Amino acid sequence: MADETCNSLDGRAEVVVQAGRIGELHQHLHGMGASTPPVPFQLPPARVRFENRRVEQERITHAVETHAAHAGPLVIALTGMGGIGKTALGFHVARRSTDRYPDGVLYLDLDDLRRDGAVEITDAVGELLTGLGVQPELLERSLAGRTKQLWTRTRGKRLIVVIDNARFGSEVTPLLPASDHSLTIITSQGALYDLDGTAVAEVPVGPLAVEDAVRLLRHLVDDPRLSAEPGALVELASGCGGLPAALQVAGQWVRKYRRRSLPRLVAELTAELHAKGIPMVEAVWDAAYSGLGPEAARLYRLLPQLPGPVVEESTAAVLLHCDPCRAADALEELESAGLLDGRTDDWRMHSLLRGHAERRVQQEDPDGRDRVRARRDLSSWYRRQAARADLLAAGPRMTFARLPEPVGPDSRDIDFPGRTEALRWLESHRLALYGCVRLAFEAGLYEDAWALCEPLWTHFLDHPHYADITDTFRMGVAAADRTEFLPAMVRMRCQLARPLWEQGLYDEAAEQLVHALNGSEALGASPLERRLSASTVEFRGLLKSELGDWSGAAADFEAAKAVHAEAGNAYGVLLQTYLLGKTALRRGECREAVKLLEVAHAMARQQQRERMTARAGFELGRALRLVDREQEAHVLVRAALVDARARGSVTDEARVLEELATLAEDRGDADTAELHRRAARHVTLQAGGIPSDGQSS
Repeated sequence: MADETCNSLDGRAEVVVQAGRIGELHQHLHGMGASTPPVPFQLPPARVRFENRRVEQERITHAVETHAAHAGPLVIALTGMGGIGKTALGFHVARRSTDRYPDGVLYLDLDDLRRDGAVEITDAVGELLTGLGVQPELLERSLAGRTKQLWTRTRGKRLIVVIDNARFGSEVTPLLPASDHSLTIITSQGALYDLDGTAVAEVPVGPLAVEDAVRLLRHLVDDPRLSAEPGALVELASGCGGLPAALQVAGQWVRKYRRRSLPRLVAELTAELHAKGIPMVEAVWDAAYSGLGPEAARLYRLLPQLPGPVVEESTAAVLLHCDPCRAADALEELESAGLLDGRTDDWRMHSLLRGHAERRVQQEDPDGRDRVRARRDLSSWYRRQAARADLLAAGPRMTFARLPEPVGPDSRDIDFPGRTEALRWLESHRLALYGCVRLAFEAGLYEDAWALCEPLWTHFLDHPHYADITDTFRMGVAAADRTEFLPAMVRMRCQLARPLWEQGLYDEAAEQLVHALNGSEALGASPLERRLSASTVEFRGLLKSELGDWSGAAADFEAAKAVHAEAGNAYGVLLQTYLLGKTALRRGECREAVKLLEVAHAMARQQQRERMTARAGFELGRALRLVDREQEAHVLVRAALVDARARGSVTDEARVLEELATLAEDRGDADTAELHRRAARHVTLQAGGIPSDGQSS
C-alpha cells in the first residue's frame, strides 16, 4: 500500500497512514482513539430496607444457576398485585447480580410509554437502545430495524434488563436481549401467558408475612413504642395487608406522632375504617394525608393532573402558584409522609397513592374547579417553556403561536444556558410534553394543544419517536381545526405529513398535504403567511422526492422558490435552491446540479448559515466529483467532515467518509478508500448504528 500524507482535518499536525497500520486509522480519520461507551446502570439508589422475600429470591437464584446455555435469555416474571413490592424485589435482585452480569443494567417502565392502554413497542426498543449508547440519529425507523439493532448490541452480552409494569407478553418479547447470558426481570400484575419462545421462570410475589411486615416497620420507625406495645404493632402491620407501599406510609405516620401511644393511633385508624367502611390501608393513607399542612395537602390532591410520570419542583410550583422553594418544602413534606417516592433526583407517585389522591380531590373539589385551573396552568407553563427551549435550539423560525405570559407572579422560567441544555430539556421532558398536548386537548384548551406541537417539531427532527409524534400531531391538527385558525390548520397538517411518509404511510401523508394546500389558498398576504404557503408547496415536493418523482419535486421547489423571492425571504430562496440542486443530482443532471449548488453554497456563506454551508458544500462536492472536478470536490467534502464532527452527527460523518472513499477510488487509491470505509463503519458501530452494505467489515 502506498503511503498517504494528508493534513489533519481538524487542524492537528499531519499524520501518515501506512499499510497495515489500522491502529492509527481512527486517529487519522476521527481525530481521537476509540472510546468505550460507559456501562449502563439505570436503577435508582437503594434507600429503603429490603425485607425478606427469601423464598422468591431462592427461586430466582435457582433459575439463574440452572439456566442452560443456548436456551435464549432467561426471563424472571414477578407477578402480583400493585403495591406488593415487585419492583423493589426486581431492583434488589438486579443490584445483587451485577457481578454475574457485568455489562450493565437497563430499566424500562412500560407505563411511562403507555397511551390508552397500549405501549408503542418501537419507542420502547428505542429507549433500551439509547441506554446502550445508540445515538438518537442512528435509531432505525421501524420496529424491525430497531429490533435488529437491539440484537446486535446485546449479542454475547451479560446484561440485566428490568421491565416494569408489563401487561402482555407481546409487549415484552421484542425487548428481550439476544444473548442467552443475559437476564430479564419483568414485573406484572398477572401472568404473561403469551410470552413464548423464552425460558421463563414465573415467581409469584404475595403480601409480606406479618412477622416480615413487623420487621420492616421496626426498620422504618426507630421508636421504643414498637417494642413496648408489640400487640398494637402487629395489629398495625396486619392492617396494612402486607403491602410495602402501605407500610411505608404507616411508618412515616407513626414517626410523625411520637407523643401518642401506638394503641391510640391504631384505635383511631380502626374507628375511621369502621365509620367509613374502608380498608385499613385507605385509613392509613387518609391519616397521613390529614397530617399534612394546607399547601402540601393541596399539592397532593393536584399531582394526578401532571401530564408525565415525574414530579419536579418547577411543576409543583405551577400547581401551587408559589416560588420553587415553597414547592420544594411541600414536596419534602409529602416525601416525609411517605406519600411520594424521592429515591432519585426528582419525585414519583406510586399508582396506588395516585388513586388515593384522585379520590381525595373528588371529595374536596366536587365541582372540579381546582383541577380545571391546574390543567390550564400546566398547559400554559409547558407551552411557554417548550417555546423558549425551541427558540434556543432551532433559532428564529416560522411559528404562529404567541409566547404565553408567565402563569403567575411567582412563576419561574427554566434556565437554559444554551442550545445544548434546551435540547436536553426537550428530550428529558418529552413524555410530559406529549402528555400535555393530550391534557390540553381533552380540557378544551385547543390553542395550547396545537401551540405545544410547534416546539415538538424541532425535537422530532433529532429524536424520531414516531408513535408519540404521530398521535400528537394528529391531535394538533384536530385542535387547530377547533380553533379555526387557518395558519395553524395548514402548518399542523404539513408537520403531520412528514412522520407519516417516513413510516411509509404515503397515502395518508398525501391526503394531509392536499388539505394543507387547499387551505393555503385562503391564506393572507402577510410575509409570514406567504412563507407558509411556500413551505406547504415545499412539503409536497419533499413527499414527491421520497416517492422518486424528481420532476414533480423540482416543479414544487421552483414554485416555492418564486414565492419566497417575491416575499423577500432570502433563506427560503436559499433552501429551495439547495433542494433543486439535490434533485438535479438525483436525476443525473450533474452539471445543472453544480450550477444550483454553487449558488446555494455561496448564498449560505453570505447569510452566515454554517450548517447549510456544510450541507450545500457536501452535495456540491458530490456533484463536482461526477463532472471530473475531483480536487475541488475533495476540499468541500473534507470541510463537510469537519462540520459533521463539530456537530457530533455520526450519520453525516459516516456519509462524508463514504464520499471520501469514493473520491479515493476515482483517483485509483483503493487502499485509502478502504481505510475511509473502515472508519465509516467504525464510527457507525461505536454509536450503535448498523453499517451500510458499502462499509467494509
